[in-house]
Amino acid sequence: MTRQEKAVQYFNNGFHCSQAVLASYADECGLSEEQALKIGACFGGGMRKGEVCGACSGALMVLGSLYGQYDLADEESRQTANEVNDRMIRGFEEACGSYLCREILGCDISTPEGKQYAREKNLFKELCPQLVANAVTVLEKIIGERQ
Repeated sequence: MTRQEKAVQYFNNGFHCSQAVLASYADECGLSEEQALKIGACFGGGMRKGEVCGACSGALMVLGSLYGQYDLADEESRQTANEVNDRMIRGFEEACGSYLCREILGCDISTPEGKQYAREKNLFKELCPQLVANAVTVLEKIIGERQ
């Protein structure tokens, strides 16, 4: 099973988009599945406010774990993290039209009306799995180019 298939499976099984993307890379990030699911738990639906799409946030968590700065003296890792962050945001925006959940879905899921609209339009079942897949596609490209 590819990471993309695994991520979509996590999402289709009921996890948030952020959890799905991060958990599909748990092994590469040095995390257990449980840790990845917990870390990603509060980022779905743009942190439940329609902000940065959780799938994109999950991908950024993966990139941070792989390339993030942890030593203040290591400026190179800071620059690398900034670069992969910008590439992820740009790539996700190109693939999905935006990186903001409310813009992609066309509604504000932080409101009852927005959630109802998303459910009526079947966005969580039809559009969101594609966003998860797109996040992994962009992520794979970035990781592949860095290797």
